[in-house]
Amino acid sequence: MARFFVTGSSDGLGLATAKHLVAQGRQVVLHARNADRARDATAGCPRCDAVLTAPGKSGLPSLFTVDTLAPYMRTCLMARPKRLVFISSPLHSGGQHNLGGTEGGRDIRDSHYGDSKVHVMMLTKASARRWPDVQCSTAAPGWVPTKVGGESAPDRLEDAVDTFAMVALDEGPSPSQSYFEYFKEQKPIAVAGDVALQDQLLAELSRRSGVPVPEEQ
Repeated sequence: MARFFVTGSSDGLGLATAKHLVAQGRQVVLHARNADRARDATAGCPRCDAVLTAPGKSGLPSLFTVDTLAPYMRTCLMARPKRLVFISSPLHSGGQHNLGGTEGGRDIRDSHYGDSKVHVMMLTKASARRWPDVQCSTAAPGWVPTKVGGESAPDRLEDAVDTFAMVALDEGPSPSQSYFEYFKEQKPIAVAGDVALQDQLLAELSRRSGVPVPEEQ
């Protein structure tokens, strides 16, 4: 049976997605960054397995570390999966890559939320290009009522979970490098497809994390 590793799964959208998959009879491994969060995760979804990670202190801004560096490191360090689903946002359309040049914008360490989601789009396409045997897709949850989104968020949590499950389970038209919002495939920002910038991003994240980019297939 295939196993699903769900990050950010100690509460909110990640936990809801994990519970949805378990209800369908899937084997799910949760992710937590410390022992307290691991207990929260297993309490919220007792039929799942929990895994504890120890990211430590990077000395880098937390948004860059959590939203850009961590997805890169997990992708590089895990055993090659059959499918990768990255999490982005419609706000990526207003973001910048921050990798220098005429569109460089801020230093990559000072990236804003929309910038980090540009990085996620680039990671999706870079991963698909380097490892064509892995189906790499991206999904956006929208503005949903979680701890981050707030109780007044206008979008439905159930729709976000169903979209993630559709992509993870390959139940819809989800070719590699596809980007989905609310069950529908959308076109990501054009810069995400720039191969030279993808490689520049990988090199920058490798340098800052000390985690090398896995070899191409």
